[in-house]
Amino acid sequence: MVFSSITFLYYFLPIIICLYCIAPKKLKNLVLLIASLTFYAWGEIRFIFIMLLLSVVDYFCGRKIDKHFGNKPKMKLYLFIDIGMNLAILFFFKYSDFVISNLNKLPGVNLPLLNIPLPLGVSFNTFQSMSYIIDVYRGTTTCEKSYYNYLTYTTLFPQIIAGPIVRYVTVEDELEDRNMKLDDFSAGLKRFLIGLGKKVLIANNVGILWDQVSGGQISEMSVLLYWIGIIAFAFQIYYDFSGYSDMAIGLARMFGMYFDENFDYPYISKSITEFWRRWHMTLSLWFRDYVYIPLGGNRKGKLKQVRNLLIVWGLTGLWHGASWNFVIWGLYFAVILILEKFVLLKYLQKIPDVFQHIYTLVLVLVSWVIFEFEDTNAILQYIKGMFGLSHVELVNSTALYYLLSYAIIFIIAAVFSTPVLNVLRKKLIYRTKYAEAAVSLVYVLILLASTAYLVSSTYNPFLYFRF
Repeated sequence: MVFSSITFLYYFLPIIICLYCIAPKKLKNLVLLIASLTFYAWGEIRFIFIMLLLSVVDYFCGRKIDKHFGNKPKMKLYLFIDIGMNLAILFFFKYSDFVISNLNKLPGVNLPLLNIPLPLGVSFNTFQSMSYIIDVYRGTTTCEKSYYNYLTYTTLFPQIIAGPIVRYVTVEDELEDRNMKLDDFSAGLKRFLIGLGKKVLIANNVGILWDQVSGGQISEMSVLLYWIGIIAFAFQIYYDFSGYSDMAIGLARMFGMYFDENFDYPYISKSITEFWRRWHMTLSLWFRDYVYIPLGGNRKGKLKQVRNLLIVWGLTGLWHGASWNFVIWGLYFAVILILEKFVLLKYLQKIPDVFQHIYTLVLVLVSWVIFEFEDTNAILQYIKGMFGLSHVELVNSTALYYLLSYAIIFIIAAVFSTPVLNVLRKKLIYRTKYAEAAVSLVYVLILLASTAYLVSSTYNPFLYFRF
């Protein structure tokens, strides 16, 4: 089950909201827990035991660390047990075949692949679990005394599949005491509908174009069409993932919880450094707080800072997938970030903003090529095509056809990737007495248009479900 489905929108969610509203305060977590387990089991019932196992290990080790707080050897023992279990599960399901396939390239090695299906959301779940136990170890949060509350936290259906990565400290108080307020419900519903529109009306439509370009369905390529294709993917992955995050944040708020923001208009960035402060923020902060800073951050000289950045971004790439293209993707950003930090930023800030934006967007678009193609030859061929090195025309009639066909949705996607409309909406609401009603009508239209699309289309993948 996915958020952008008729089953979720018109059956699952209304039933859960009704049950939650009529449930006594003491049973509201039970409603959320049952809803979350049902939501996950709908698509991955065979792997639900993994989630339950991790929750038991997290809870047990958290209580033990709390009990022995101050006794470093025992605290470290339970910390290593918990992190070891989380990483072992993540490695087994996500990376075992990757390691085996690379070992098989050695002379005389021919190990059989395990072909294990990847549990939904395993990367997000393990990172969330590890953030809890590390925070308890550090003393930045207290351990959860109720397993029932902890299980509710670790299985929350709004973010269980594709984030954002919600740290325990973020919802600690709300797990025990929260109220479902009308203002929060209304704001959450609007945020959910914005995410639904992003996913269904924009990401799904531009995704069809990208599938045609990347899948080799278009025989007459040109430089322009290579750029049109990767721009389509850039919009798809942004509206797909930020749309999911909006829906998750909106759902949480409907039930009285506040999740951290995950996106902040990344495509308006003027450097790669700024881009990664705006894109998938909960992941960037996770790696900063639990890997980069513990490694020493920028406190131990430039050489170790470079080492730390390479490690963090290599791991960031590997987190996204068990393939070398993801490692290359992470290291690609590491090199750019290192260059910006020590050389480029001081020069970038001296040139006009428009050139800073162009610099950033070109580098990001190249990165999406690396991200999307597992085969290195396919990556090189596509990049060569983008820069006119593959003996194709600069512009042809096919490119113009697709450009005209997708012009409107590209313009809409470009405008909505900036805060312009959000600023205008706020100004209109304060100046016009009918503006609030007009904005509410827009939300209704988003729901109706999304519903019509979902009824008539079979194309509805969430890209980050594979991570």
